[in-house]
Amino acid sequence: MSAAPVKPRIYVKVPPDRLGAVIGEGGRVKRMIMDATGTRITVDSENGVVIVEPEVEGIPPINVMRAAEIVKAIALGFPPEKAMRLAEEDQILVVVDLKQVVGDSPNHLKRVKARIIGEKGRARKTLEQMTDTYINVGDTVVAIIGDYERAMVAKRAIEMLVEGRMHSTVYRYLERELREIKRREQLKMWARDEFRY
Repeated sequence: MSAAPVKPRIYVKVPPDRLGAVIGEGGRVKRMIMDATGTRITVDSENGVVIVEPEVEGIPPINVMRAAEIVKAIALGFPPEKAMRLAEEDQILVVVDLKQVVGDSPNHLKRVKARIIGEKGRARKTLEQMTDTYINVGDTVVAIIGDYERAMVAKRAIEMLVEGRMHSTVYRYLERELREIKRREQLKMWARDEFRY
């Protein structure tokens, strides 16, 4: 007799002040994530842990991973509506640990966060618009949601700002990289269309 298949289960640590956001009013957010991914989410408020597993047998493990990433994004400070973008196939969550780059001096952290956010949030907004990503600046980390290539370009742009590069230099870098990404995408589409005929 063969053993029952082991269900993939992922545990996500969530800060106490973000548990409410993961659950949502009347459980709305939790339900939204479960419906989008076919998973079951259990919130252990006492230990600040969210458990994600398939709702029924046959749910692909990737769905469990996606649901866990959505929970993680909300835990990092994204509004649930933005975090839900991770339910889409080609979207990823990238996290930049600022402490690894600048150490844990509160003053250094404050300074680099101010550079990333910019005056009245302009720099962050510009980065988001240029890369078509969502960016959240937390206490010690910066989280990015987007497709793989654009999220990686946004990550590099943030690292450049942390290293002290001028905003104009970073924007020029972004324009160059994004032009290249668009060119590759157009070539891919063109090749697909050619193939069709």
